[in-house]
Amino acid sequence: MALLGKQSVNNPIFCAIDTPSLTRAKNLAQELRGHVYGLKLGLEFFMANGAGGYQEMAALGLPIFLDVKLHDIPNTVTGALGSLLALKPAFMTIHTSGGPAMMRAASDAAKAAGKDRPKLLGVTVLTSLDAADLAALGQAADISQQVLRLAVLAKQNSLDGVICSPAEVKTLRQTCGKDFILMVPGIRPTWAAANDQKRVMTPKEAMAEGATYLVIGRPITEADNPAEVAERIAAELI
Repeated sequence: MALLGKQSVNNPIFCAIDTPSLTRAKNLAQELRGHVYGLKLGLEFFMANGAGGYQEMAALGLPIFLDVKLHDIPNTVTGALGSLLALKPAFMTIHTSGGPAMMRAASDAAKAAGKDRPKLLGVTVLTSLDAADLAALGQAADISQQVLRLAVLAKQNSLDGVICSPAEVKTLRQTCGKDFILMVPGIRPTWAAANDQKRVMTPKEAMAEGATYLVIGRPITEADNPAEVAERIAAELI
């Protein structure tokens, strides 16, 4: 397995553990250990279980992507991020729409953790949104152009990478370079339901476009045998 931040050829999958139940989350993590690269813990889990629940998950030994999507004034984001650094997540998220000053402040705060610092990823346009949703929000730009604008802004302000849909991966890889991390949700194997994701692609297609890591949740976690499904997806990438 390659180092964090580089292309993870063998198994690039972060499994999204979206549940408020610590027991279910731990059971899933134990079952998936050895079948995925890491775990994504989002707001649903963190709001229910806090730092204590996070630490119990981290003790299982898998890299953790803490997806709390910080978005506030620079001083508040700096303080919040500083409070989370002790957990030593591998990755954390902030919203790029918070602006350049907020992103720079977050990057500076993360660097204060030294070698244990998390990689900071900027959220561009949520994969549950499409062009009609952006228009309703008063953002008239083409969705791919909006993602590109935000990703370039993230790179200019020292973030390590971004969250983007599969549809934007190829352009962002060409524009932002080979070392810029592209963490990609909206991944659905051909045999899985899209659910509420609107901009989706298969795992193999997304990796071919230049994704660094894939975030996959319900196709794995709602399966009768999550480990078997994770292995099936990983095998399709070979």
